[in-house]
Formats: sequence, C-alpha cells, structure tokens
Amino acid sequence: MGIMNKLLSGGQTHSTDDYVTLDLDDFDTARGEARTQVHIAEIGGQPDVIAIKDAVYDGDIVIADVTRLRINDSTMEHIIDDLQQVAREVDGDIVQKGDDQIIIVPQGCGISRRKLA
Repeated sequence: MGIMNKLLSGGQTHSTDDYVTLDLDDFDTARGEARTQVHIAEIGGQPDVIAIKDAVYDGDIVIADVTRLRINDSTMEHIIDDLQQVAREVDGDIVQKGDDQIIIVPQGCGISRRKLA
C-alpha cells in the first residue's frame, strides 16, 4: 500500500462497497442570484450609454461593442469621456480593447492590461 493510501485511509483498506454513488438529482443544486452580472452591449450612439451607465452604477460589468461608431468621430470621444467618468465615480476601471470593444468594471474589479497567452 502506498503512503498516500495509508494517509487517506488511516491504514485500512477499502472496497467499492464502502463508497456511495451520489446522484445530483437528490440534491438542491440551485444557485443563488449572482451579485455581479456581465452585460453585453452595442453602442450606436449617445442614447445607448444610459443603460451601460446604469449597469455599472449597479455594480455590474459591461462589455460594449463600438464597431458601429467611427473611431475618430466626436460622438465616440463623448461616449468614451462619459464612460471614463462613470468608471472614476464608481472607483472602477475601463479599457478599450482594439477598435471594437470597451470594457467597464465597477469597484472591486480591475482589468489587466496584459494578455494571458
């Protein structure tokens, strides 16, 4: 008998009759409501920002698609300014990923600027 078997079994040997098969249907596996939600949004203009701001103020994370806006458009500048202000107000973080996404997170979350792989 290996050392791990001795440690885990207290030196006793076990047979398959010593184990019980668990059926997940016998247990309540319902999860509670999540405290933080991740929202996906599309920004086509200034009115779309209101729902994003509300979600971030509520403590949720928003990943916004901005491909419908032109990067050098003044509307895009105003939207980014508004979202940066929201991130500052909630002590959160904001980052633009490429030319197509803006990610905004509330307090307690940070966005790494380094890729994992």
